[in-house]
Amino acid sequence: MEELYQLGVALATWVQNAYPQLVGVMTLVSALGTEEFYLVVLPAFYWCINKGLGRQLGYLFLLSTLTNNILKNTFRQPRPFWIDPNVQLGETEGYGLPSGHVQNATVVYLLLAARSRRVWAWLLAFMFIALMGFSRFYLGVHFVQDLAVGFTAGLLILGAFMIWQITYFDRFSKQILGRRLLLLVSVPLLLAAIYIGILLLIGKPDTGVPWGAYVPAAELDGYEQIVSTVAGLLGFGVGILLESSRIRFRTDGPVWQRAARYLLGVVIAVGIWAGLRAIFPSEPLWVALPLRFIRYLILLLWITYFAPWVFVRLRLAAIDTESEVRVTL
Repeated sequence: MEELYQLGVALATWVQNAYPQLVGVMTLVSALGTEEFYLVVLPAFYWCINKGLGRQLGYLFLLSTLTNNILKNTFRQPRPFWIDPNVQLGETEGYGLPSGHVQNATVVYLLLAARSRRVWAWLLAFMFIALMGFSRFYLGVHFVQDLAVGFTAGLLILGAFMIWQITYFDRFSKQILGRRLLLLVSVPLLLAAIYIGILLLIGKPDTGVPWGAYVPAAELDGYEQIVSTVAGLLGFGVGILLESSRIRFRTDGPVWQRAARYLLGVVIAVGIWAGLRAIFPSEPLWVALPLRFIRYLILLLWITYFAPWVFVRLRLAAIDTESEVRVTL
C-alpha cells in the first residue's frame, strides 16, 4: 500500500504544479459537497419544491453520510497530506477512504437525474460527480482509490434504495404508523450497533504507522460524525413520518410564499446548527457526544416536522385534506 500512497502523492503534486490556477475553482467545487451546503440546499426541495423528492434526497443523503463514516472508521486509511503535508490545499479531518464528497454527490445527483428521466440530467450528474472527485484529488485530501470506493458505495446505496422502492415501498406505505416508525427508528440504531461491533472487532488504531500523528484527531472526528449522522437519520425518519400523519403541509403556492417558507426555515435551521455548536461544550467527550446527538436530533426534527408545523400556523403553507397514514398511534 505504501507504493500506492506514494504514487497518489506524486500524481497530486504533478497536477497541482501543472495547473496552479485551478486552486480557487477546485476549492469552490469541493465546498459544494460540505455539510453546510447540503444543510441550506436540501431543505428547499422538502419545503418548497417537491416534498416526496425532498424526503428521498434528505434520507438518502443522511444514510450515505452515516455509512460513509462507518466505512472510514473501519478502513482507517490515510489522506495524501498525511503522507506529504506539501500537497494539502484543503482543510478536512477524519480518515480518507472512502470519499464522502463523492459518495454523497453520487447518491444525490444520480437520484435527481433518475427523477428527471432526461439524458442531459444524467450527463450533468456524472460530470459533476467526476468534477467533485477531481477537486478532492487536486486539493490533496483524497487518493484516487478513495474516490473510486466512494463512487461505488454511492451506487450501491442508490441501487438498494431503488430495489426497495420497487419491491417493498407499497407495502410499507400501507402499514400502520407504529410499524413504519419502528422501521425508521431501527435503521440508524442498527447501523450504530454495527459500528460499535466493528470497533470491538478491529480494536484500537495503530499509531505506529508513519502518519500516526493524525490518527487521534481522525478517531475523535469519527466518533463525532457517527453521533451526528445517527441522530440526523433518526430525527429525519421520525420527523417525515410524523409530518405525513399530523401536519401534511403542501409545497405548492406562490413564489413569495415558498421564498418566505425557505428563508424562515433555513435561518432557524442554521441558528440551531451554529448556535447549539457554540453553546454546547466540546469536552469532556462523555458530555460533548450526547449533546452533539441532541443538537442534530433537534436540527433534523425542526427541518422535517416543526418547520412545516410553523409554516401551516403562519399560513405559509396549505394542508392536504387526506393523511398519508391511515392508522395513527
